[in-house]
Amino acid sequence: MLSHVRRWIVTPLVTLVAASFVLYTAVWLQPGNPLTLILGTRASPAQYRYMAHKLGLDRPMPVRYWDWLTGAVHGDFGTSLVYKQSVASLIGPRIVTTFLLVAYASVIILVVGVMLGIIGGMSPRAAPAVAGLNGLGVAIPGFVAAEMLIAVFAVKLGWFPVLGSGQGLAGRLQHLTLPAFALAIASIAYVSQITRAAVSAEEQSPHVETARGRGLSGPRILRRHVLRNAAMPIMTVSALTVASLLAGTLVVEYAFGLGGIGSLLDQSVQDKDSNVVLAIGLILVLVFVLTTTALDFLQYLMDPRLRLKAAARWH
Repeated sequence: MLSHVRRWIVTPLVTLVAASFVLYTAVWLQPGNPLTLILGTRASPAQYRYMAHKLGLDRPMPVRYWDWLTGAVHGDFGTSLVYKQSVASLIGPRIVTTFLLVAYASVIILVVGVMLGIIGGMSPRAAPAVAGLNGLGVAIPGFVAAEMLIAVFAVKLGWFPVLGSGQGLAGRLQHLTLPAFALAIASIAYVSQITRAAVSAEEQSPHVETARGRGLSGPRILRRHVLRNAAMPIMTVSALTVASLLAGTLVVEYAFGLGGIGSLLDQSVQDKDSNVVLAIGLILVLVFVLTTTALDFLQYLMDPRLRLKAAARWH
């Protein structure tokens, strides 16, 4: 039990704290003075000292980091140096748009990527075509995919709007369809490639040949003998791909004029708005740590060998 607590609670917490410290240090050690952003270049040394004391920048960095981390735990990320409002209120409306975009893209990735991989793995005739689509998908950058989708489905056909995030659930889904596909294309190819390899390996295994010899139907063989054993690598690559989507929203949000945290992060980095950069960076780290921890837990539940190994250590 102690090993499970360490594996799924202590280790993620330590990882999160260590990553947050590295992030905080990197942001505040970057070139440029945030006091210049606030006061300008003509302020007197006394004004700089006063503002540094007001913002706590005259304290040691470990103390400042601890104050920031404890505040972040309670939802207080400080005040934006540029917008002069709390970072939480600035991020709140934007994070909904980004999470909807990521969720939409995740569904597309899992459905299309896994289905293409199954088709390519089970059908030798379809395998070259699926492999070609995978290579094409990986080769297309996100901004190129966005421009192509806008040109065809927004400008030429007029099926989807180009800019904004829409109002209401139906309006948002319509506005997020093209951005979600632009974000998902490369990941679909990656998930499809891993799925195809896993399904193809299982499809040629002896236990599947035995199932065929027993006269079992194709769908039953696929469901009970192929996918069950291929599920582990498919689940792993799918979870890690979905976890990495947040980092790829920047280009897509910029191309489609979405007011998400990706575009806010880009602007905040340019403006050296450190508190906003720190808050968004911590959110990205938190999502990735939670996703990998959940993946590890699911692998433990799905793989009897891991449970037997843990039980042997316990006894």
